[in-house]
Amino acid sequence: MKFNKDIFVGLDIGTSTVNTVVVKVDASRETIKPQVMGVGMAPSFGLRKGVVVDINDAISSIKKSIAEAERISGIKIDHAYISIGGTHIKAMASKGVIAVSRPDGEISNEDVERVISASEAISLPLNREIIHIIPRVFTVDSETGIKNPIGMHGVRLEVDSLIIDGSTPFIKNLVKCVNESGINIDALVLDILAASRAVLNKRQKDLGVLCLDVGGGTSSLCIYEEGDLRHINILPVGAAHITNDLAIGLRTAIDIAEKVKIEYGSCLPEEIYKNDVIDLAKFGFGEEDLIPRKEVASIIEARVLEILDLTTLELKKIDRNRLLPAGVVIIGGGAKIPGFIDLVKKELKLPAQIGFPAEFDGLADKMDDPVFATAVGLVLWGIDAELSGKGYGQSSSGNAVNKIKRWFKIFLP
Repeated sequence: MKFNKDIFVGLDIGTSTVNTVVVKVDASRETIKPQVMGVGMAPSFGLRKGVVVDINDAISSIKKSIAEAERISGIKIDHAYISIGGTHIKAMASKGVIAVSRPDGEISNEDVERVISASEAISLPLNREIIHIIPRVFTVDSETGIKNPIGMHGVRLEVDSLIIDGSTPFIKNLVKCVNESGINIDALVLDILAASRAVLNKRQKDLGVLCLDVGGGTSSLCIYEEGDLRHINILPVGAAHITNDLAIGLRTAIDIAEKVKIEYGSCLPEEIYKNDVIDLAKFGFGEEDLIPRKEVASIIEARVLEILDLTTLELKKIDRNRLLPAGVVIIGGGAKIPGFIDLVKKELKLPAQIGFPAEFDGLADKMDDPVFATAVGLVLWGIDAELSGKGYGQSSSGNAVNKIKRWFKIFLP
């Protein structure tokens, strides 16, 4: 089949960095691997815990990331799939029920769309709106566990959906920042959903898997089982909290604490020699102090254990603690801290690995990093939408928010 467009852009606006990925697909042959044309990364300012707190700073960060991707790719970027996150995001289960419309009882695509729309009829506060409606399982009359009811026969069609909603002011602020950066929005996609698309395969989702994104201001997680999205939540703790803890514990500047975390960080203090020290003088800023590396690891371990304790509580909510055969796939900047995988295995009692995006040619080596998982997933999301015939093209600044509600169609079989 033909694509309606051949350039797809993913723009991941995070608390620590803004990442851009530009991908080109063969407009006539979908079997050819997408080509990575350019990537961009810029420090993120103006966001806190995933939400915009300073519009001008956020716009500046977005423009820098876009400019770097344009320089590498040689392509002018004017539209993109955008990530959305933050602790304002909530998820809830919902049901929809309709009568099958055709006289012969055959379920059509229109019936499926109507039942999913029926599950949207929930009561939300005036300052919140739906971002995604995710159909998980259908029931035809008394037969449940159906993934795709189209073509089946019945009288009554039901769906169990997961409704993901967010704060309207926060969504509008994000849309404004993107639009004022000169970018039209193809779709807003929850960051952890996009990331899981990039790093999880079908077998993992069937067996049962947890995707954990340790970002700057927050840690997002989603759980799949039997191919269905079972649970989503955003935890209010991320890698930036580790840096803050180090700055306080070591009584040093935040910039030095970040460098110490990157160069000498570890989650396993028991594996570090007592006499192993870090000379802060090498980082400049007039610092003249020797600190035990074991102390740094202890501070990092304490905060990572908090993230994992919160993750365990989420698993217990759906009775899946220690019961996910495919284990944990970890992404985000925090995943690169030495010892993180070992601590996850120890605390969650599950197999664990770092997730790396795949499925691309070209400059794919530049994205061989869990930090780019969300941006890559956004691109794959757009390609999926085109292949399924459910893409909506570019959104103008005036109707971008309204199109969010219609984006549930990407989840149809």
